[in-house]
Amino acid sequence: MTPKVAAVTGAASGIGAAVAAELAERGWTVAGVDLRPADNVALALTADIADAVQVDEAITTIRDQLGPIEALVTAAGHYEMVPVSAITPEAWTKMLRVHLGGLRNTAHAVLPDMIARRRGAIVAISSELAIGGGGEGDAHYAAAKGCIVGFVRSLAAEVAPHGVRVNSVAPGPTDTPLLAADSPWRDPAYLATLPAGRLCRPDEVAQAAAFLIEESDFCIGEVLSPNSGAVI
Repeated sequence: MTPKVAAVTGAASGIGAAVAAELAERGWTVAGVDLRPADNVALALTADIADAVQVDEAITTIRDQLGPIEALVTAAGHYEMVPVSAITPEAWTKMLRVHLGGLRNTAHAVLPDMIARRRGAIVAISSELAIGGGGEGDAHYAAAKGCIVGFVRSLAAEVAPHGVRVNSVAPGPTDTPLLAADSPWRDPAYLATLPAGRLCRPDEVAQAAAFLIEESDFCIGEVLSPNSGAVI
C-alpha cells in the first residue's frame, strides 16, 4: 500500500509537532522540516524555510525517500512583540520571510507534483491576529499572518481546478514555547475575557489542520480559527 506522505514545517515543537503527531496517528507518513530535527516524524530534515534553495532540497529529499507529498502544513513561525516605532527593517523583513516567504517557498516546491497528480492539500497556519488585529507590539506579526490569509485565498482559487485544496488555520494564542511565561496573552486578566477562559492547545489546532486535509473536500480558501472565542 502506498503511504500517504505529509510534509510539516516547524515540526520540532509547538503547533508543528502537534500537527505531525496528529497526522501520524491518522496513518500518515510524516516528514518534518525545521531548523532543528524533529523527533516525532518518519523523516526529519533541517532547513530554513525562508531559504527557497534549502526548501527545494528538503522537498526533493522527502519525495525521493518517502514518495509523493499529498499534504503540506506550514507551521514554522517566528514571534516577537515590538512596538511599531521600534520595528527595524531587519525585524520586518525576517517576520515576512519566515511566514509569507516560508509559505511561498514550500507551496512552490510541492505544487508541481500535486497539480500533475491532481490531488493534494496545503494548510497554512496563520493567526487570529490576522483577522482581529493585535495590541501593542503585534503589528508586524499580524501583518505577516494577514499576508498568509491573502496568499491562501488567492492560491486556492488558482489551483482548485487542478485538484489541489489550499486552506488556513488561524488559531488564537496557543500554549506553545513561542509564548513566553510573561506574555500578556498568558495574563489571567486576558484569559478571563475569553469565553473558553483559556489558551488554545496545540492538539486542537492540529485537529483543525487534519480536518482540512482529510475531511473537507469542499473547503477551498477557508480560514478556520480555533481561538477560544477571542474573535466571534
